[in-house]
Amino acid sequence: MAEDGDKKAATSAPAAAQPAAKPAEGQTTTVRYVDRPDCAETFADSVNNVYFDGQSLRIEFGVTRLDDVKPNAPVTGRRSPAQRMVLTPMAAVELINRMQQVGAALTQAGLLKANPPKTTN
Repeated sequence: MAEDGDKKAATSAPAAAQPAAKPAEGQTTTVRYVDRPDCAETFADSVNNVYFDGQSLRIEFGVTRLDDVKPNAPVTGRRSPAQRMVLTPMAAVELINRMQQVGAALTQAGLLKANPPKTTN
């Protein structure tokens, strides 16, 4: 029964509406991850824009749709926004750190080549 209550609490009110209690000096905060299997997923095949304004990192993901292919004509298409994500600076740093870990794993698996550092003479 406690899980049902947790699910309701996690989905009934947005996080911004809940007051943020600051832990006392020397006290740590424990945050428990609660999965939402009903959370929608967004497909993207490109990153349209990335913008940092000093307060938030904004990332716009895009999806490319090709027009009908016609004989003897160039292939044309459109790229549309699929999802816009806005992150706090702390979340942006966490994303950067995790993507560096993914990059290192892809390099180790041989799917990416490491760029040697450039030397200036």
